[in-house]
Amino acid sequence: MDTHVRTPQEIFLMPQHLVVPPFQRPYVWDKDEQWAPLWQDVRRLADARIRDVFASPTHFLGAVVIQALEAPAGALQASNIIDGQQRLTTLQLLMDAAAAVLEEAGADALASQLDVLTHNQAMYVPTGTRLKLRHSNRDRDAFEEVMDAEQPIVHAQLRHAGSLVTRAHDFFAGSVAQWLGDPGADGFDARCTALVEVLTRGLQLVAINLANHENSQEIFETLNARGTPLTAADLIKNFVFQRLESEGVDTKRAYAEDWPFDTGFWETELSAGRYPISRSSLFFNQWLISRVGEEVSPKATFTRFKHYVERESGQKVRELLPVIKQQAELYQAWTVASEDADRQLSPVEMSVYRMRASEVEVLKPILLWLHEPGRAVPREVVDDVVAAAESWLVRRQLLRLTGSDLGRIVADVIHSHADAAAPELGARVRTHLALLKSTSTYWPGDAEVRRELRTEQAYRRFKRGRLRMALEAVENAHRAGTNQPQVPRRGYPIEHVLPQKWSDHWPVAGPEAEQTRAAHVHRLGNLTLLTSSLNSRVSNGPWAAKRKALLHNDTLLLNSRLLAAVAPGDDWDEAAIDERTQRMVDAILAVWPVPEGHEGTVDDPQAKAQDWVMLKHLVDAGLLEAGAVLVPRSGQWQERTATIGADGSLVVDGKTFETPSGAGKYVKGGHTNGWTFWRLEDGRKLQDVRSAFTGEEPRTAATGFDWSVLHSILEALPEGHWTTYGSLGDAVGTSPQPLGNHVQTCLQCANAHRVLRGAGRVAPGFAWTDPEDHRDPAEVLAGEGVAFVEGRADPTRQLTSDALVALIGG
Repeated sequence: MDTHVRTPQEIFLMPQHLVVPPFQRPYVWDKDEQWAPLWQDVRRLADARIRDVFASPTHFLGAVVIQALEAPAGALQASNIIDGQQRLTTLQLLMDAAAAVLEEAGADALASQLDVLTHNQAMYVPTGTRLKLRHSNRDRDAFEEVMDAEQPIVHAQLRHAGSLVTRAHDFFAGSVAQWLGDPGADGFDARCTALVEVLTRGLQLVAINLANHENSQEIFETLNARGTPLTAADLIKNFVFQRLESEGVDTKRAYAEDWPFDTGFWETELSAGRYPISRSSLFFNQWLISRVGEEVSPKATFTRFKHYVERESGQKVRELLPVIKQQAELYQAWTVASEDADRQLSPVEMSVYRMRASEVEVLKPILLWLHEPGRAVPREVVDDVVAAAESWLVRRQLLRLTGSDLGRIVADVIHSHADAAAPELGARVRTHLALLKSTSTYWPGDAEVRRELRTEQAYRRFKRGRLRMALEAVENAHRAGTNQPQVPRRGYPIEHVLPQKWSDHWPVAGPEAEQTRAAHVHRLGNLTLLTSSLNSRVSNGPWAAKRKALLHNDTLLLNSRLLAAVAPGDDWDEAAIDERTQRMVDAILAVWPVPEGHEGTVDDPQAKAQDWVMLKHLVDAGLLEAGAVLVPRSGQWQERTATIGADGSLVVDGKTFETPSGAGKYVKGGHTNGWTFWRLEDGRKLQDVRSAFTGEEPRTAATGFDWSVLHSILEALPEGHWTTYGSLGDAVGTSPQPLGNHVQTCLQCANAHRVLRGAGRVAPGFAWTDPEDHRDPAEVLAGEGVAFVEGRADPTRQLTSDALVALIGG
């Protein structure tokens, strides 16, 4: 290996072919992130050279890795660009664009100095393109077109005008021309000379030149974070094709036939938790989980893939790649089908659609596992497993239970039943899910779903996509009974039957009746789908007009059955809403059933109660009365009050808040724990009332501190971030020392490794709750994306006390 700091002139001057292999990712640099900053650096260096002709300022661009290829005698030296193709491509585009501008201005000698760095002389390449940098992936045609275009170049008229390489060339040509100004103007010649000096000798790169027998993969992996960070799929692609080459496979043919991921579909950026990720990287992560039966962090996808291939798969890459392609094509087919609004979806395709509507991906590994080549799982068994897994997921979503631990359960299902005979899979998966007993993973039973959805403020509580998905499921349940096709998934508007602005045309007498009516507006039974939106006058108008408008939407059984349940002349009122809510919940339970006799009990009811308790539960239990007035804790806010609504909301200054913490934040002007901020007029905290509901004694100095808020924050503490004992103490209302003592011994304290000392260091006495667990917390955090420098965690990944309170909606 030969490593030197080189200028563009030293890298590009010799006759050669620098080849971007076909399996390298396409050109992705853009104006805002790379082109404009690079041009500003070049312009800054040129201006400095103009001001001082003896100055030689330089700018470092990063590193490139180039590996020599064996070339036939008499042929030009050829090398593969292992890493750095983005910056080398950009440099070539910039130099060629500058040469074009200089040539058009008559500065032929200077233009030639750049031309010899981008094009081989004709004596070395008698036929074909003379370009020194050669793309062999999908950018080849666009790159060759713009680099070989005749002067003057009209970029908009090129066949590949929309490609990034053409747009980059256009940007640089325009920027160079604007900075140089008109030929003959004062300083024009000096600017031309300074520009060429910078482009040929003022930029520096670390050039790592490898012989053809050296291992380029290790160097590639080390440098992958430079420039635009490589995705997991990028790393996997380079690893795969390095291995294929070592196995003697024709890599160009393998790329063309077995690598489907260099398309717009796979390059689409999605959201996985809090982080963006390419669809191809997400697929590889989910495919890995389906293969190894263990939870794999998106950030660890490449290293886990490499380990699987090298030590676990028992297959050559040439054998594995067609299998990956087969499953990728199936995955794409599911996705495309799920996006077709009018297609009649299979259970698997419907599951993909519902996951997208709910903004989750958690069941995808199960789908890939069931469709693994060679498993030959019958269609009816696949549908049975998908139905069970989807019921488990959706019921938890409808009850707004945490999803943080569901990925582990999916991996456990795959691992535990990997060797099961296909006919047994449905029963085994249902049993596995039914036996889950912790709050973070259990499968809710019918009684609990009925109880919670009966009064749930569905329109307020659920994201629109998830709510619409549930309403579509009810509509499809109605249609299944009459052999009608599935409802089109066209994003139909969600309409309130009793309007949100009901006071004008739907009045009731007295404050109590008004509170009851307000509590019913957002319930499930008052919501429907319409094929087209109503105008606001009709939507908020009286029932007679609203009923007539709904008749025009009777193609949906949601509406025709709604109207059939209300006799002509009767009003749509609270009783009608309650009855319809019950019918809709019945349909939901039928769409997403549980095994016969399953109740959904948990072994940690206290944790469940702490996770679940809302003001509406306290109102329903008679511990709080609708209309009761709450006052803040002592301080400058004492004159403000909040009124409890019949639906468990709080009204402050005419504004409605769903949680005590939301109302507290409004009054205080910053995050606060609403359960301790608000008090009844008799002096009790809301926290004391909640303790009575859960069967605990109210927390006092004598009985100990209430750690429930701490447990909620720790469970929500996201991967890739950390906090301190001090910030946690501030968020829950205690000092760092007792908090640290509690965390050390508490079995309910999740993610304790993400809590560090104030300096960002792991506490010396840190120990996992499992005595057999001897992992280094710093290494675990590093695997989650938190960098450490000299033992201190990256401060940009730290969450303050306000951010911690915000995690739980405080």
